[in-house]
Amino acid sequence: MWLEKINTPDDLKKIPREKLPLLAEEIRNFLIEINSKHPGHLGANLGVVELSIALHYVFNSPQDKIIWDVGHQSYVHKILTGRKDRFHTLRQLGGISGFPLREESEHDVFGTGHSSTSLSAALGLAMGEESSQNHYIAVIGDGSFTAGQPFEALNNISQAKANILIILNDNGMSIDKNRTALAQHFTRITASHTYNFIKYRFWRFLKGTWLHVLITNLFAAIKWTWFKKANIFEIFGIRYFGPVDGHDIKKLIYVLKDLKDVPGPKVLHVLTVKGKGFKPAEKDQITYHSPGKFDIETGKVCDEDQENKPPKMHVVFGKTLLKLAETNPKIVAITPAMLTGSALTFMKEKFPDRVFDVGIAEQHAVTFAAGLALAGKIPYCTIYSTFLQRGYDQLIHDVALQRAPVVMCIDRGGLVGEDGATHQGIFDLAYLRLIPNIIIGAPMDEFELQDMLYTAQAIDLNKPFAIRYPRGEAHHLKWEKTWEVLPVGKAQLLHEGCTIGIATIGAPGLDVLSLYDRLEAKNISFTHYNMRFLKPIDQDALRHLCEKHAVIVTVEDGVIDGGLGSTIAEYIAEHNYGVRLIRLGVPDRFVEHGSIFELKEKLGYDANGIFRVILNEHLLFHYKKMNEPWQAKEY
Repeated sequence: MWLEKINTPDDLKKIPREKLPLLAEEIRNFLIEINSKHPGHLGANLGVVELSIALHYVFNSPQDKIIWDVGHQSYVHKILTGRKDRFHTLRQLGGISGFPLREESEHDVFGTGHSSTSLSAALGLAMGEESSQNHYIAVIGDGSFTAGQPFEALNNISQAKANILIILNDNGMSIDKNRTALAQHFTRITASHTYNFIKYRFWRFLKGTWLHVLITNLFAAIKWTWFKKANIFEIFGIRYFGPVDGHDIKKLIYVLKDLKDVPGPKVLHVLTVKGKGFKPAEKDQITYHSPGKFDIETGKVCDEDQENKPPKMHVVFGKTLLKLAETNPKIVAITPAMLTGSALTFMKEKFPDRVFDVGIAEQHAVTFAAGLALAGKIPYCTIYSTFLQRGYDQLIHDVALQRAPVVMCIDRGGLVGEDGATHQGIFDLAYLRLIPNIIIGAPMDEFELQDMLYTAQAIDLNKPFAIRYPRGEAHHLKWEKTWEVLPVGKAQLLHEGCTIGIATIGAPGLDVLSLYDRLEAKNISFTHYNMRFLKPIDQDALRHLCEKHAVIVTVEDGVIDGGLGSTIAEYIAEHNYGVRLIRLGVPDRFVEHGSIFELKEKLGYDANGIFRVILNEHLLFHYKKMNEPWQAKEY
């Protein structure tokens, strides 16, 4: 009833304040209904319904800039800012993004997908616009504060005069439960409810008077001398207000209106419940962070029954690592706040002292792993591909330069689908290949993944070993195998012919395997190498491809520039071969959201796209052969 009246934030402001709880209920039902059929990030958005309504009720977007840290909790914001009627297209190809996207709406003032950037962005916008009238609101979760960037920003914000409001959305969760010292600190702040309540009452009574500064300093002195502590924001010199019940719209609006009159930077601590209003999501906050399709009535996640399906690739990783840890006591594991997402829960349950969840701190995770390696441990540092970008300097300086034998397990390598441009793991092969002293492996399937994980601890590497594997399901129900050591830097010859040479790395090799019958039916003579390793790359395989084939086709699930195709192009140029090279993969662009299948098809390196290119090159070769002789060198 109320939701259908809203197409802009101005429409929201016309709704009587006493009716806003009814609107919140309608929005929750709307979110649950859409997400049950078109999966997205549910729990975080159910937790910020009232907060989102209150922010748009009090502030004037887009003049007032609302920045959503991480951004996966911006769904209500999208609904209230003109995207309600398109919300059913969420995360689908051509539909609306699951994260704030500047190209999508003027109300998405800063694009976010990775955590902990909102404070820096808010300060930059505020200082850049130099406006004393506009407000800059950064909504950041307690989990995002486990990263270092918010503290770098706080150090600058404390000196600013701009109207920056930091909303600390405290639900005790990131994806898994927060277990850091900072989480305990926020709990202590919450427990100091009486102190904070009295301070806020005095502030409201005295604001605008000469006593205001005196009383503010008095409260700070009391906290330092009597309680022997101050909260972290007050240490930075930023005024703190709260905690406030994040599901009490009346109270939120009341406090936000007050804070509009407070000049300069300030923090409002809001307590929310992840999954609020949907019992299954409240009960199982980890699963319902991003549950996939689910049944609204029963709460059953449709993908829960995995008994008759192959496991996910990250589950293969997690279960393999557990077995390796059982046989090798030197193995430890590190994750930056992705314990469940990286399937380290299996090892954590059996070896809790050998699994380290360092919070959303990829830089720290990489250097910490280097220290463990140099101390004689065998660290498997597990980070999503796009999150590892944040630890790139540490990977160069602290790991590769020192030849620290860290095993970098790079999850979600390649296209990941519906999460869109911020999460597509398409740059890793290219950015890793630039680094000296590093081994780069990309298994084609779950069997090779196990062998690479085994190889990494079975031989004396004396250098880091990056193992990059994709998102999604494995390909065989019976996936467990007897492990074997893979020869580092050696490719696997899967099919041998002449004319067309095909080189693949990682999962695209399976697409080529699926084409064998179609290629043979067209009498196409082809060689297929599963390269396995990008660095060191198999020189013998490259020489074979260049000297015995007229055309080489490379296929990779990543950017073409800098990856496998570029490596082979460099080899061809260096050795002065006259072979024709076709490179398939991701062109020089960011890739939008959509299913992995749709995106690969659109980019031209799905199985059909590969087949079309090979068939075209085969026909072109034979056309040329009839007009001008061509002789392959003997290998």
